[in-house]
Amino acid sequence: MATFVDSKYGAAFCILIGSLSVAFSDVVVDSMVVERARGESQSMSGSLQSLCWGSSACGGIVSSYFSGSLVEVYGVRSVFGVTALLPLITSAVSLLVKEEPVHGPARGLSLGNGFFESSKNSIIQLWGAVKQPNVFLPTLFIFLFQATPQSGSATFFFITNKLGFTPEFLGRLKLVTSVASLIGVALYNGFLKKVPLRKIFLVTTIIGSALGMTQVLLVTGLNRKFGISDEWFSIGDSLILSVLGQAFFMPVLVLAARICPLGMEATFFATLMSIANGGGTLGGLLGAGLTHILGVTKDKFDNLALLIIICNVSSLLPLPLLGLLPRDEPDSDENTDIEMTPY
Repeated sequence: MATFVDSKYGAAFCILIGSLSVAFSDVVVDSMVVERARGESQSMSGSLQSLCWGSSACGGIVSSYFSGSLVEVYGVRSVFGVTALLPLITSAVSLLVKEEPVHGPARGLSLGNGFFESSKNSIIQLWGAVKQPNVFLPTLFIFLFQATPQSGSATFFFITNKLGFTPEFLGRLKLVTSVASLIGVALYNGFLKKVPLRKIFLVTTIIGSALGMTQVLLVTGLNRKFGISDEWFSIGDSLILSVLGQAFFMPVLVLAARICPLGMEATFFATLMSIANGGGTLGGLLGAGLTHILGVTKDKFDNLALLIIICNVSSLLPLPLLGLLPRDEPDSDENTDIEMTPY
């Protein structure tokens, strides 16, 4: 993409290959996190997830602002060239991972009968774990919670085509979002990791739905009547919503890690996250359908405020399903801080 890709099909292929590569390494890292969190309290598991996602937010802070500036100064291809080198640095971290060798028959090393038999057994084992009520019901809740309609795409076209936000300013918004994510991780780790999951989902969903309505002020221009520019309103809105969104997402990760069965952490956690992402994709499709029905396009935003209201109200629909979540066990008063030791 930094050199010779000039068609949408070539770009789509490169994005697919890049996403596939990230997915492989992400599955391995997730399995390490789940193995470390196994048998721990909700507080300890929350601390571990906070460490991981806090690190991710720090990386986002470093890169987000410069991405917009570099695109404006050097162009898109130069930015692709720079970012293509960063995964090579990440791969060097694998040399620091300590792991014990597993003695037994090799699995999946050939494409013969052994590979297919191993794959068949893994699928059977995965289905046996998923169909257990204490796993299936929380998984169903995660999917339905992610599947509510979203208005993000329509809002993006509004702030770029209507308000005229530049790539540099969008980079600043991304910077604010990354900082807010770090704040959200710190908020969860400091105050919410011992709070029952049901209560966190309930409170953050209600508050998030209410605060999400503030985007209506930006769409209708009411923020300017209060003397707040579109840029500053967008920054403040992104900051607040990102803090709340990250604080909401952390319990999802903790719940997913806690219900993973022994011996198939990587496969099962990846499956759960795929189901969650599938719910998000469904929510995007539902949002796209509502966008079409309401006549919102990249240049016409008459009903965008109504779309935002519908999407925010619909986020409350999964709340009656909170009973699907497992009951929380009280954490002990023991120290649950993470020791900074290698895996």
